[in-house]
Amino acid sequence: MFCPVLATAADKSSTGSNWVTIDILPDDTLLEIFNSYLVEASYTEKWHTLVHVCSRWRRIVFASPRRLDLRILFTTKTEVKALHIWPILPIKVEVWDSRTMWGGADNIVAVLEHSNRICQLLLDNLPSSLLERIATAMQVLFPALTDLRLRASTMDKAVPVFPEGFLEGSAPRLRSCKLFGVPIPSIWKILLSANHLIDLHLTNIPHSGYISPEAMVAALSAAPNLKELELGFQSPRSRPDRGGSLPSPLTRITLPALTLFRFYGVCEYIECLVSLIDIPLLRHTDITFFNQLVFNAPLLRAFFARTEIFNAHKRATMIFDNHAVYLQLDPGSSGQVSYTLQMRIKCTKLDWQLSSMAQVCSSSLPPFSTLERLDILKYPILPQRQDDDVDNTQWLELLRPFSAIKDLHPINDLARLIAPALQELANGGNVTEVLPTLQNLVIDIQPSGFIQESVLQFVSARQLSGHPVAVHS
Repeated sequence: MFCPVLATAADKSSTGSNWVTIDILPDDTLLEIFNSYLVEASYTEKWHTLVHVCSRWRRIVFASPRRLDLRILFTTKTEVKALHIWPILPIKVEVWDSRTMWGGADNIVAVLEHSNRICQLLLDNLPSSLLERIATAMQVLFPALTDLRLRASTMDKAVPVFPEGFLEGSAPRLRSCKLFGVPIPSIWKILLSANHLIDLHLTNIPHSGYISPEAMVAALSAAPNLKELELGFQSPRSRPDRGGSLPSPLTRITLPALTLFRFYGVCEYIECLVSLIDIPLLRHTDITFFNQLVFNAPLLRAFFARTEIFNAHKRATMIFDNHAVYLQLDPGSSGQVSYTLQMRIKCTKLDWQLSSMAQVCSSSLPPFSTLERLDILKYPILPQRQDDDVDNTQWLELLRPFSAIKDLHPINDLARLIAPALQELANGGNVTEVLPTLQNLVIDIQPSGFIQESVLQFVSARQLSGHPVAVHS
C-alpha cells in the first residue's frame, strides 16, 4: 500500500504544500512498494498506472519485469498492433465468453503468432469452430505457457476436433491445465512434459478424447507437484475394455502433493486408476458415477483402506434427490459441512438409488467401523407416491454396512419410509442383524400413527434383545 503522506515532486509543486515527496525513496524501496501494490491489485494490467506517473517510475517498473510479474493482457478488444507500444513482455490472452467477441476472433488467432511470449491462454465458452481455428494456429511450441484453459461452449453440440500436433506435443512450463469438453489427441504426451504441473482438470471429456487409465497414470507420474486432479467423462461409453477382468497388477506411483481428487465416470475406470496410484496427503475426494446395473469395486475399496484420511470418519450423510443419491463422509462430529469424501450416483428413481448405493457401500467403500452417526435426507419433500412401493429389504440392505453407528437420523419424510423396514427387521426374529450398535433413533417430524406403531415394535424388540434403542423427537 502507498503511504498517504508521500507525493511526487509534481504534486508538491502544484499544491505548494511542504509534503515529504516519494522521490526521496531509493529505487529498491519503490520497487517493493510497487510489488505490494500489484499483488494486492491482482489485475494483470494494473502496472499501466505506475508507468504513466513519471519517467523514473516507468524506468523502475520496466527494469524489473520478472520481479513485478509484468504481463500484457490481450482480449478480443485488443489489436495485435497495440503490442508494439509496450516492451517485449509475456502475454496473457483471456476471453470469457464468445458473446463478447464482437468480431475479435481474428485478433485472438493473430496473437497466437507470438507463441514464444504467451504465458496464459484462458478461453472460455467458445464455439467448436473457433477452438478448431485456435488449435490449428497452435501447432508450434509455446515455451512460456504456464496456464492453459480451454472451454467449449455448452450451447454448441459439435465436438471440436484438434490436430495431432497441438503444442508440438510438449508444454515444459505448464503449471495449470484445464480442459472442458475439449478432446486433445494424445494429451497424455503433453502432460508427460509438464513436470511443474500443479492443477489438472480434464472434464466433460467427449468419447473421442478418451484417455485410458494406464495412459493417465503415465502422465501423472511426471507431475510430482500436482495438488489438484479432476477427471470427468461426458458419457458412460468412456470405459476400459477389460472383458470383466481386473487390471493386471503393476507398480503403483505416488502422488506426494495431491490433496484434491474429483472423478466423474464409470466404476470400472476409477477402479483401474486408483489401483495404480497412492495419494498419502489426500484431503478431499469427490466421485460421481454414471448409473449402472452392478457396482463392484474392490480395488477402489483397497485404495480407500490404504489412504489415511478415510480411516477415521465419525459421521455420514446420505442424500436422495430427483437426480442422484449422495453419500458424504465427515471426519468430525460437528454439524458443519467438512466431508472428506462425497460419493454420488446419477440415477432418478428411489429404488435404483437404494440398490446402487447399497452396492457401493458394501463393495467399494472401506468398512464403516468408526462411524457413529448416519443422517439420511430426501429432497424435495414430497407427498406419498411411488416411494412407498420400495421394498423394505432395500432399506435394510442399504443400512447393513453401517454396523458401528450409534445414532440414526432420518430427516424430512424419511422416517415414513424407514420405519416399516425397522418393523420388518423386528418381526424377522433377529433385530440386531442390521444396525447392531444403534442406541438412538432421531425423528424430526411428529410421527403419525403407523410410524409410531412401526418404531414401537422395533424399540420393544431391541429392548428384549438386550440392545435398547432410545427414540428422540
